[in-house]
Amino acid sequence: MRTWIKGAVALAAMMVTGMAGAQELIVEKKVFELPSFTTQSGRTLKQIRVGWESYGTLNTDKSNAVLICHFFSGNSHAAGKYDAKDAQPGYWDAIIGPGKAIDTNKYFVIASDTLVNLNTGDPKTTTTGPASIDPDTGKPYGLDFPVVTIRDFVEVQKALVESLGIKRLALVAGPSMGSLQTFEWAASHPEMVAKAMPVIGAAEANAMLIGWLDVWAAPILLDPNWNNGDYYGKAPPLAGLAKALAAVTLQANHEEWADATFARRPAKAGEEPDKALRNKFQVQSVLDNAGEARAKLSDANHFLYLIKANQLFAAGGSSLADGMAKIKAPMLYITQPKDLVFTAETVERNLKAAKDAGRDVTHVTIDGVRGHLDGVMSMKQAEGAIRAFLEK
Repeated sequence: MRTWIKGAVALAAMMVTGMAGAQELIVEKKVFELPSFTTQSGRTLKQIRVGWESYGTLNTDKSNAVLICHFFSGNSHAAGKYDAKDAQPGYWDAIIGPGKAIDTNKYFVIASDTLVNLNTGDPKTTTTGPASIDPDTGKPYGLDFPVVTIRDFVEVQKALVESLGIKRLALVAGPSMGSLQTFEWAASHPEMVAKAMPVIGAAEANAMLIGWLDVWAAPILLDPNWNNGDYYGKAPPLAGLAKALAAVTLQANHEEWADATFARRPAKAGEEPDKALRNKFQVQSVLDNAGEARAKLSDANHFLYLIKANQLFAAGGSSLADGMAKIKAPMLYITQPKDLVFTAETVERNLKAAKDAGRDVTHVTIDGVRGHLDGVMSMKQAEGAIRAFLEK
């Protein structure tokens, strides 16, 4: 569903524009536009815009396309760099590129931003959401923007894919919220998905996840600057958004990482936490600083709309069982047993539902101390399984 990763920025390009080194892609951003789009709620929006990028070359019969769907706080920058001098490549660069598991010498890989993307302050992100200008009023939508769903994200992606003349995807894949989109693609458009690779996710948001998402949202709702979503042109609710992002970051990790990285050290030497209420532990300070930095590039209303979309999610529209019954594509399901967002129990429920529906599912686990984030940061471990799955 989310996962905030330093270095997960932006979008674009129908073709790779060059290479800086044998294994490095240099990519550019493009923007896809729809004159109008009708949401699952029945509301028609004008001038939808989402950023996208691509890696590799689309073959003549357009049969080699792969779609990568991003996580909660990510964007379309799945692989490569925009400039050879960039500090970090896209978030799944370990498995996407020339000669890698998802080989861009063979596949044409597409990645796009979602509606209500969180990163409104990032120049490499293009999205339509509450912070966008409503063409009918000339003002930001705010909470007048309709509730959108994971299915809406998929339908915009489908329009992008079809605009390129692609009728069937060789693979749809993604981590966290990207896995939700992957399950949705496979359930809602089974004729277009040859194979699916959901990573660190599930085909339904259960009650526990819905509750946790509410906890993530709470700091924004309690920030007086949120003002019922009416803060554009005024002081934004940065304090609430920063705390919300800190909560996301903490749950996206694991206690092994936290203990090994911070232990019980104070944030500042000489300011022991037992000496004053305001004195913090190092883990508190680091999470707060990271949340504050990220909040400056993000939008609080977009965060809340993402929360709602994830809470509403059930692949295919109704339930876990119904979604699995609609899926036809073979699936490679990659999980992390220490995941605190999509827990081991959640994974087992999904595997049982898939088995009960007679689905073709290969389950692979990855290890590490980051928990949920290992589905982004430790994907090299699954390289062999991904190659085997694509070659089947």
